[in-house]
Amino acid sequence: MRSFSEIDTIAKRASKGVGFSWGVAEEVGKNIKLLETYGLPGLKNLNEYFNSLQVKKFQNLTFISNENQSKIPYCPIIAGISFLDQVEEIKDLVNIKIENMSYPILFLPFLSRASEIVGKKISLKIDEKIFLLNFNQNIYSNYFSDEILPNSNMVEINFIENKNTFDQNVWDNMYKLSTNTFVDETDELKKSAAGAGLTDND
Repeated sequence: MRSFSEIDTIAKRASKGVGFSWGVAEEVGKNIKLLETYGLPGLKNLNEYFNSLQVKKFQNLTFISNENQSKIPYCPIIAGISFLDQVEEIKDLVNIKIENMSYPILFLPFLSRASEIVGKKISLKIDEKIFLLNFNQNIYSNYFSDEILPNSNMVEINFIENKNTFDQNVWDNMYKLSTNTFVDETDELKKSAAGAGLTDND
């Protein structure tokens, strides 16, 4: 089995080999390593995408808005870099839609990293496949497969506002239980506390 370090390196070098800058190649290497860590077929999709670059044209998405449309499929790498670069400006947009994206699995890790940057979970829908990206720590999804996704009709992105999974009653009860660990301070405890009995020789 190939190590994640090897996967990172080969993805980075191949990205440079097909014409991307070293800066972009570094990002791709990190992303493919991330996908493979999550058990998603990053290297397989990247390989197919790079092969398709020899015979197809792809559109660069450099400015992210609510509605993004192109007759030519979007490049998932340039779209991802644009998203990552602009995430602080677009985090308040509602339901960002990107139509006609090639190899959308390659776009996913950019969003995972963006989730960590803005401190919000991100909901991603690739046609009927749903992903929840959690601060670049893990991914919940109804899709875990080693298949290649050459194109998506629609990618939908939503930033999720942070909120607790519990109400005030749960919090109050937990606090009450936690008070059982509190110990009343006594003279004996004061004498045995850290620093007790030490004298200053200065």
